Amino acid sequence: MSDLFLGLDCSTQSFTTIIINFESKEIVFTNRVIYDNALPQYNTKNGAYFFKNSVVHSNPLMWVEALELSFENLVDNGLAIEEIKVISGSAQQHGTVYLNKNFKEVLQSFDSKISLKEQLKNVFSRETSPIWMDSSTSKQCEEIRKALGGLKSTIRITGSNTFERFSGPQIRKFYQEDPNAYFKTSIIHLVSSFISSLLLAKNSPIDHGDGAGMNLMNIKSKEWDLKALEATAPNLKEKLPTLCKSYEIIGNISPYFVDRYGFSPETLLVAWSGDNPNSLIGIGLTEKGKVGISLGTSDTYFSYMKDLYFDLKGEGHVFGAPTGDYMGLICYKNGSLAREKIKDKFNLTWEEFSEILNQTPPGNHGKVMLPYFFPEIVPFVLEPKIYRFGFGEDDLEGNVRAIIEAQFLSMRLHSEWINERPKEIYATGGASANREILQVAANIFNKKIRIFKISDSAALGAALRDVKSYYDFLGKEIKWSKIVSRILHIQNCEVIKPSRNYKELYADMLEVYRKCEDFSLKNGQNPEKIRKEFIKKYFKNKKN
Repeated sequence: MSDLFLGLDCSTQSFTTIIINFESKEIVFTNRVIYDNALPQYNTKNGAYFFKNSVVHSNPLMWVEALELSFENLVDNGLAIEEIKVISGSAQQHGTVYLNKNFKEVLQSFDSKISLKEQLKNVFSRETSPIWMDSSTSKQCEEIRKALGGLKSTIRITGSNTFERFSGPQIRKFYQEDPNAYFKTSIIHLVSSFISSLLLAKNSPIDHGDGAGMNLMNIKSKEWDLKALEATAPNLKEKLPTLCKSYEIIGNISPYFVDRYGFSPETLLVAWSGDNPNSLIGIGLTEKGKVGISLGTSDTYFSYMKDLYFDLKGEGHVFGAPTGDYMGLICYKNGSLAREKIKDKFNLTWEEFSEILNQTPPGNHGKVMLPYFFPEIVPFVLEPKIYRFGFGEDDLEGNVRAIIEAQFLSMRLHSEWINERPKEIYATGGASANREILQVAANIFNKKIRIFKISDSAALGAALRDVKSYYDFLGKEIKWSKIVSRILHIQNCEVIKPSRNYKELYADMLEVYRKCEDFSLKNGQNPEKIRKEFIKKYFKNKKN
């Protein structure tokens, strides 16, 4: 018998499964269900529905089916499902699922002979779920922010400014636009607590990590903030699950999954969390001095924080960390989808894209892009627009390098509020497999970057959380550092080192980028003077 630990991740575009054997120090199984391919009947694009006026939703039944397909894959691959000791999970943050009074009853009466999808068809008070890409709630953000005493007060209460994608503003919009459906809603779950509820067969709590991404939880007390609830919608506390610690064991798996898939009835469940807190653990950020960058559908820059402090400019977030501490984070909508816009515009393969990136000079001859192909979170941009300085939209080499340099210059610029200065950076996400992209990042930050073979850091983080909670439960407490190093093999990871030749160049380019952003978004001074000085200093023989 082995001690196996299952981590799941319900992300924007796919549902990932990871099983680890902690004793043998290995990942024994991985699988990914890509929604658009495996579940085409939902007609999603990149896992979502894109409507007018910046409304972006997804279908919660699609996530349910993906969970079922994932468990069927475990059976089909002959996994020792009965040896799985603990299950936990991760889900895209901020998404909300609205359920009627039937939900509780259906959870308690699951029939293992019938699919979950069939049994859950009539439990939703809202057919689709707003997800993190939705930016349609500016009005509601302003209303909540005002009720909480303004920008700085809101940040000090909830850990973040009110953001369009956050759950609180989304709930308020639903209440305002469809009050009848709101009042028929018995409980509002996050994506994480919704799927956790299916495994538990009763309403699951929301953990402090995911709860912090709602503008509803008090970041200091880690309880629902009554003032924030009142500012959002009436009777909201009655419609929310309880809050819990991220490492809390919430019960045993439902008999439905025991009968249908062969799990042991003794399998324990740990509270699910958001993808960002899980990724913090999944790449080993459990102590000061380490920073992660996740390059996926969205790009994120995140750091472990022992102490609580805020970005009072309102761009960054503070979430609860699975360790019981905190994490600082900034998030960009214009991640992989923005990179793909440039790749597809010029009909490139990723190999061709990387080759061009490798052949163009750092600093890009002073060509700077602000790549807001979609509404952006950091900096705050509601209307998509591409700003180019010193080149045009048909400049192949200029566009390829500009999109990558822009993304990491923005990360460096807007992460200055996080006082935890990195000694090194850990990279994860789909684009972390691209060495040329990571070399640009290493040069811009002037830090070495470690690459993990497993890019599914959120699912892996959930599995590592299983390990910690399980051994704590048995009274055999193991330190986080030992858990992550045993599975991640950090010292054996590939390392990309920065070229010291570009330290000064990128320090100067950061100021050029800052001026371009201030000019485009804040009516600042025209950046042409500093941009031309940059060109003269580093590209003397190039005319721009």
